[in-house]
Amino acid sequence: MSNFDQVTEAAEWLRGHGCGGADVAVVLGSGLGDFADHLAEPFTIPYGDIPHWPASRVIGHAGKLVGGTLRGKHVLALSGRVHAYEGHDLQTVTFAMRAMGRLGVPQVILTNAAGGISPNCSRGALMVIDDHINLMGNNPLVGPNDERYGLRFPDMTHVYSPRLRAIADAAAAEQGAPLQHGVYVAVLGPSYETPAEIRAFRVLGADAVGMSTAPEAIVARHMGIEVLGISCITNPAAGVFPEPLHHDEVMETARQVKGQFIGLLERIIARL
Repeated sequence: MSNFDQVTEAAEWLRGHGCGGADVAVVLGSGLGDFADHLAEPFTIPYGDIPHWPASRVIGHAGKLVGGTLRGKHVLALSGRVHAYEGHDLQTVTFAMRAMGRLGVPQVILTNAAGGISPNCSRGALMVIDDHINLMGNNPLVGPNDERYGLRFPDMTHVYSPRLRAIADAAAAEQGAPLQHGVYVAVLGPSYETPAEIRAFRVLGADAVGMSTAPEAIVARHMGIEVLGISCITNPAAGVFPEPLHHDEVMETARQVKGQFIGLLERIIARL
């Protein structure tokens, strides 16, 4: 069975379980899954129940799809994602995004936990992704192109929608909370970056670094989905401070800012 057929089977299964007609999908990064608890009339589908859907096994990723309503919008919250550093190829990493496309979801909000490179992106900051640099060493569109997904050479001038970024700014202003903008550099992981790598990324113009998001954004644009990306800066990148990095710090910072993060998402979704 081809990837397209597997994705289509998963999408049709989801449609038959109440997931059709969604206004927006939200992919929730490490430690950010509590947003799903704020949906009204919720229903939960474990990833393991969905045909062909890859399982998430990283701490901080629940591995479930939660559907419901928020501010009058039908929302699908993907609580957890799979990563290339787990050993998955990028076709598997982007399976969920392909399924959202086949469901007809028009907009997606990709969130992640990231390390701060820019001085403006300190621990606890929320950063709208204006653009990304893909340094993962691969691209999810490598291989034969299935025209049913999209064109062979999709344009990436505006991976992250200017319209949705403006909506995020308006939502943050209404919330009265600061919101940064910047460039996200995606790396393979799972080791954290070295101080020398962070210095190189800074020269390249990166403001934050993480191990996800770029493949999903590329695939979303390949399928014509409008994309908004938001990074929660959970730790300073390597070399910014002398202390070693630890995943527990990522989870703790995400816990501390979850109220601000959830409030921002709610205001963004209300304006879509």
